[in-house]
Amino acid sequence: MTSRERMMIALENGRPDRLPCQVHGWMQYYLDNYLGGMDSWQAYEKFGMDFAIYVSPSYTYDDGGMAAWKRAWTDLGVNEHGDRMWEETITTPKGVLHHAGASNDITGWETEVLVKNERDFDLWNEFCPVPTAVDLSPVRKTRDRLGDRGIVRSHPFSPGQGSPWQSFCILAGIEPAIMWTFDKPDFLHHALESILAKTLRVTEMWKGTPADMVETGGGAGSNTVISPAIFEEFCLPYDIRQHAALHDAGVKIVYHLCGGLMHMLDLVTRNGADGLETMTPPSMGGDCDLREASRRVGDRLFFIGGFDQNAGFETGTPETARALVHECFEATRDHAGYICCPSDHFFRGSPENVQAFADAAAECVY
Repeated sequence: MTSRERMMIALENGRPDRLPCQVHGWMQYYLDNYLGGMDSWQAYEKFGMDFAIYVSPSYTYDDGGMAAWKRAWTDLGVNEHGDRMWEETITTPKGVLHHAGASNDITGWETEVLVKNERDFDLWNEFCPVPTAVDLSPVRKTRDRLGDRGIVRSHPFSPGQGSPWQSFCILAGIEPAIMWTFDKPDFLHHALESILAKTLRVTEMWKGTPADMVETGGGAGSNTVISPAIFEEFCLPYDIRQHAALHDAGVKIVYHLCGGLMHMLDLVTRNGADGLETMTPPSMGGDCDLREASRRVGDRLFFIGGFDQNAGFETGTPETARALVHECFEATRDHAGYICCPSDHFFRGSPENVQAFADAAAECVY
């Protein structure tokens, strides 16, 4: 069985010849510092994993729309911690927006959000450009290059990540978003509806995409961040509509909750997703009991994730990594289609541990 066949069977919630495995994206820091600067294709090849290549379409924007969204980005240099600082001012016909952030060799983050109040959101909503055309050729080229070695994953068009709630939290911050669920729910629903409208408009142009799967959701929807009640009101209705559009475009959907998810399991089965990730265990800050999740909803959702990359890669040994893979396999084998994967990104760890992870997956035969 080829890697592609193996992974596609798992995405159909079936049982392939043996356990497929991938990583949740190769981080450039790891590639540079542990794998001699090789790229993600070479890394997958090196360890003999099933490939999961992330690539999204490219977009075309109207010149008039871009002219109403004038971006001025400023490099602020390096601070005392070695972080590279930046700020950006966006000028629109009706006002100015501003945000700021920083980055280091591992990751980037914002120190000031773009949307601080309703007026800011109105400016963003009116003037932030939305694509007028979609170019699927980057996805098609990747699919052709990949062949039978694995699957292609894409991200939906959204102003932040994944789904309306997650995108709004990136624009405005998680804590303000949670407060607005109580203080200004009508405004928040308006904001989520506006974000969804932009996503649906672009998703309509996705039809015919060669991508196999798209990732929606986001960590801001996890039950370690919000309650099931907030999820049901401010995530579920918008996810349902977005997922219907993505299914119309011809892709599978994995819903990404990188945190607590055990209280969201039944809600996710209602939102139209085909699968769920990252199945983060308590040792990594989540709450996933992989065996219990598999028993409860494994007949309706495939799973990706569940492997503790801290214990298995960063601080572990090849023996630890192998044992953790077998634990994940035994937890899911009777109920859920499953792709073994670290429960999120990793930045450190001996390549010997990564090799043991891949080798152990090949030992797990259905």
